[in-house]
Amino acid sequence: MRRSIRGAGAIASAMALVLVAVGGWYGYQQWASSDCSGELTLTVAAAPEIAPAIEKTAADLSTDEVEVDGLCVAVQVTASESVDVAAAVAGQHGVSLSEVGQPGGSTTLPNVWLPDSSTWLLRLRQQAPAFAPQNNASVARSPVVVAMPEPLATTVGWPEKKLGWKDLLGRITSGPQLKTGLVEPSRDAAGLSGLLSLATAAQSGGGAQAQQKTTAALRALATGASAVREELIARFPQATDQTSIARGLGAAALSEEDVIEFNAKKPPVPLAALYLEPAPISLDYPYAVMPGTEPAKAAAAEKLFAALDSGAFRQQLAGQGLRAPDGTWADGFAPPRGAPSPAGTQPAPTTPAPNPGGTAGGGDGATIERVLSSWAVATQSGRMLAIIDISGSMAEKVPTANNATRMQVTLEAAKRGLALFDDSWALGLWVFSTELNGSRDYRSLVPIGPMSAQREQLESKLAGITPKRLGNTGLFDTILAGYKAVQEDWQPGRVNSVVMLTDGKNEDEDGVSQSQLLAELKRINDPDRPVQVIIIGIGAEVSKAELDSIPKVTGGAAFVTEDPAKIGDIFLQAIAARKESAPR
Repeated sequence: MRRSIRGAGAIASAMALVLVAVGGWYGYQQWASSDCSGELTLTVAAAPEIAPAIEKTAADLSTDEVEVDGLCVAVQVTASESVDVAAAVAGQHGVSLSEVGQPGGSTTLPNVWLPDSSTWLLRLRQQAPAFAPQNNASVARSPVVVAMPEPLATTVGWPEKKLGWKDLLGRITSGPQLKTGLVEPSRDAAGLSGLLSLATAAQSGGGAQAQQKTTAALRALATGASAVREELIARFPQATDQTSIARGLGAAALSEEDVIEFNAKKPPVPLAALYLEPAPISLDYPYAVMPGTEPAKAAAAEKLFAALDSGAFRQQLAGQGLRAPDGTWADGFAPPRGAPSPAGTQPAPTTPAPNPGGTAGGGDGATIERVLSSWAVATQSGRMLAIIDISGSMAEKVPTANNATRMQVTLEAAKRGLALFDDSWALGLWVFSTELNGSRDYRSLVPIGPMSAQREQLESKLAGITPKRLGNTGLFDTILAGYKAVQEDWQPGRVNSVVMLTDGKNEDEDGVSQSQLLAELKRINDPDRPVQVIIIGIGAEVSKAELDSIPKVTGGAAFVTEDPAKIGDIFLQAIAARKESAPR
């Protein structure tokens, strides 16, 4: 069963890891042999629910005198949350994953990593192409299910009736709404799998209606999101009366192993596991030999991997509520009622060795990041001033976007982003070029205000934006003015930000210079009233160095693409980046 530490405090978490590591260390000293010339230590970090099975299988090999180059192999197994190791890997490569944060001080990189899902490997490879672990084969599997209190599940036809993700989408977004939840999907593989499946169901029809369904689904899920799994599971009904059932959590994306563990405790209201169709990406526990592992330890890792491909290991998995990689199960496995065997589950994503691939369920790295960016925008309230470039070059056509103009693709991206902002947001809209308002390079179309009061006005003004013929790019004056405007009415408890979309370098010779801009931003920067500056540059004329210099002073980020057709995805990533880069 899952030995989860997701909800524990930092000290308790560290102690739990030390206990597992120490227990594994002494157990595997038996591998030592009098014929060995020394010892070779192989470090393994495994998801908590599979760590005991890995540890027991390795211990069972103690009499086999496993050696590499005359050295006896000792295996040190640590139960490590996948998100913590992912943060450490990202930090090593100088990148970050959405909402993952910084690695804890107790997290070190192992020789072998067994996260709960290959989606972690895909996300890391998407951000850090140099990250290329070896092997990556699945050693276990746990389908991702929709967990529902059994009394509620019977009302939707469980266990005889098979439901689809479109059925769940309808119950979430229309009629008497089902109380749904998931663990923060950027930090939890099962939550991410459920989010991907629901987003795919919402987008299946295409067009504006698909965007509306996606937005509605994201917002509905956001109201029931939990930071940790224990918190989510605690919200399920604790009593059998109708009031408790009605008030409790009605459905959540969890792993099959989570449901098995929950029901093993004989709760008053057991959980049903609904295996929705099409099957979501399952947890597949890849065996990743980390880049840079020295050859002798890599050889030891392959010996351990061979031991995991055995009936004895499958037996250990069954006791932990896990299936074999092919979806079958060994004796001792207690499947939830109605569980298919072999599991009718989506294969895990193709792991990134040597090249990341996709799955039928859209589980490639780019799709995952796109969905997570949409999730972040839909769930993070903020106060933002959006500033759009209307210089003459924005009228240029984009061949990769069916010859739509740069302005058209920019406005379409802004329109889609606007639809994701709920009424808790505060938003303002400016445009800029040169000499739009006398000598000023910028003009305010809508002052910063609550979306609840000015959504229609924002949509109307956005639709009416057109390029200024022969207008140049007054970049620096506009950034300084926008920064001061947001800072002046700064609001606590939110990410206050300026988001600028532009296709060129600063061309206003009569305005402030780059050095003057940076000096003034440093002077007025107030750590107690931080304002993020996010700049999105499109086209070959943009100077990334010029744009990068600004958020280095203010906080924020610069995103650049030479292909303006990609602005839609970049816009979502940029908005999502606000919270990550906000000063703590």
